[in-house]
Amino acid sequence: MEFEYTPKVKEMQARLLAFFDKHIYPNEKRFYAEIQANRQAGNAWVPTKVIEELKPLAREAGLWNLFLPHSKRAPEGLSNLEYAPLCEIMGRVPWSAEVFNCAAPDTGNMETLERYASESLKDRWLEPLLRGEIRSAFLMTEPAVASSDATNISCSIERNGDEYVINGTKWWSSGAGDPRCQVYIVMGKTNPDAGRHEQQSMIVVPADTPGITIKRFLPVFGYDDAPHGHMEIELENVRVPAANILLGEGRGFEIAQGRLGPGRIHHCMRSIGVAERALELLCQRALKRVAFGKPVAAQGVTRERIAEARCDIEMARLLTLKAAYMMDTVGNKVAKAEIAMIKVVAPNMALKVIDWAIQVHGAAGVSDDFPLASWWAHQRTLRLADGPDEVHRNAIAKLELAKHMNINPDDISMPVTRGF
Repeated sequence: MEFEYTPKVKEMQARLLAFFDKHIYPNEKRFYAEIQANRQAGNAWVPTKVIEELKPLAREAGLWNLFLPHSKRAPEGLSNLEYAPLCEIMGRVPWSAEVFNCAAPDTGNMETLERYASESLKDRWLEPLLRGEIRSAFLMTEPAVASSDATNISCSIERNGDEYVINGTKWWSSGAGDPRCQVYIVMGKTNPDAGRHEQQSMIVVPADTPGITIKRFLPVFGYDDAPHGHMEIELENVRVPAANILLGEGRGFEIAQGRLGPGRIHHCMRSIGVAERALELLCQRALKRVAFGKPVAAQGVTRERIAEARCDIEMARLLTLKAAYMMDTVGNKVAKAEIAMIKVVAPNMALKVIDWAIQVHGAAGVSDDFPLASWWAHQRTLRLADGPDEVHRNAIAKLELAKHMNINPDDISMPVTRGF
């Protein structure tokens, strides 16, 4: 693979960085001030005005729907390799991805609808999502089972005439707290007696369908992530048209494999972006603070950590770009080892760099005066979200062992898991 970004990508990087300098960084404090004001007024689940104001500017700048390749409905979409360095920039400010309509879980849901939905479902749901008018949620993880193994999912999707009836409880349904969230993609079982990977299906469910109850929001290390939110949702005799099934019964595991690969790339590139920013804050703080008669930056342990952080960031980036390149050229199935590796490497690397930045900031590092504590909490969840480290490491080990045994690597499936 070429290590040099194409002229097209370099130009887009420059345009995106300029947009950050002009519109994103100057509005960081305003974003959190708006959320705090909404919370104090008694309703944290109110979309921020600043993001809605910036969306039209991002569209005008040609920085919109960059994540979705090969779609006639989003011709601006880039390949995984082209999008990766731009996604990294977005990771520098965690809320910024929504400004460009590149925020999870909408990105994964839009890709799922584009690949697997009927034209009528695309017209009804994909189009307003692509315009950034509504938001969505993905309902897969369940509280009663270990969702690190997606075959455990117990939510039932039963055919009843021209409808499907859905019963079950989901949690960690990210984005479902947003009042603009109008549609869910739900994974459940249509046939518990089928083969292990043919029991599951995915279905499109309007968020206002009778029988849906948002039971509670789930804070992450004390952060409510408003107005996005992670919700526990009960579905009781929820009826939707049979035409809302994606691809057909028993195809849910297959769809999940297609959905989660690009999502993992996005998470990892954003992790690299936040690690870069944490290292910047670390260096700036270390140069300003004096301890034991000299700047913290002159202390040997600080320099060791700065050097190691730089090495680790570079290695994580190269591995992630390799995975993106392989996804574009040979497909997700062949790239499954690289996808699993980056999902282990990138969040752990980011956590380490953020932790060192917190240490250099001292007590200020765990306060709200700096974003480091919030970044650390988010990165810690990524060691579970889209699959815990242990599941990915197991898949990597099986692929490695298959090289020395009479096993076809194609028979080893990519993990379908959201963790928690």
